[in-house]
Amino acid sequence: MVEIDATAAAVTGAVQRLTAAVCRIVAPNPSALTGPGTNTYVVGTHRRVVIDPGCDDRDHLGRVLDVAGGAVDAIVCTHSHPDHSPGAAWLRERTGARVLGLPAPDDGHQDPGYAPDAGLADGERIDTGDDVLHALHTPGHASNHVCLLLERAGLLFTGDHLMSGSTVIIIPPDGSMRLYLDSLRRLRGLPLATLAPGHGSLMPGATAEIDRVVAHRLARETKLVRSLAARRAATLEDVLAEVYDDVPVSLHVYARYSLLAHAQKLVEEGRAQLDGEVYVWRDA
Repeated sequence: MVEIDATAAAVTGAVQRLTAAVCRIVAPNPSALTGPGTNTYVVGTHRRVVIDPGCDDRDHLGRVLDVAGGAVDAIVCTHSHPDHSPGAAWLRERTGARVLGLPAPDDGHQDPGYAPDAGLADGERIDTGDDVLHALHTPGHASNHVCLLLERAGLLFTGDHLMSGSTVIIIPPDGSMRLYLDSLRRLRGLPLATLAPGHGSLMPGATAEIDRVVAHRLARETKLVRSLAARRAATLEDVLAEVYDDVPVSLHVYARYSLLAHAQKLVEEGRAQLDGEVYVWRDA
């Protein structure tokens, strides 16, 4: 496996070479949800693949094009949220490269200009000349989400499935906590060394990080179960502050989406039922 520089911190607007074949360009869209900004990766030394062009910022996209030497073989969007895919159209126009990605769902949270030229089937492989990117359909954060494994390097480009320093938001109905956890468990069985997230720095110890995130999500679910079991019936607003008591109140507007995803998972599993806006706990 290629040795990864795990010390390289993602910095807004920075161009950072992580290995001989991987460069990270951080888009200038920092926020509480995106960290330093969206990570765009240029992968390959012979055939260059751009992963997640990011926002439609011409300075950022110019840096991406410079890193690629003006020539791009393929543009891959891990999903179609507005901080990941809008730059694809500009790069396609400048390079003629095809945009690859799964079709966008119609849920009001997608990039309206997203228009892939071809799909990206689960298991599909993209040759970079010196390695191979293996596409893995990982629904959960978004139904059309794809991770990409750079096979020889053991480097997984996670898009928004995993991010550094935080956990991703799951927004139903397109987002699914049940599918998200299933996708994480699938990834855990792969020969991974390091995670290259869509936001934040590289994460070495890929398996341990996946285990940490699964445990964190299940611990959050346990808090929801305890709260529902104690009340017998409750709305999301009734339990939000209790289940997310370790999260700043200013972020509860976002936490509510993931709380909804946890609650829907309980309904799907038959552990709760929904009556209007009230979740009713069902005894085992």
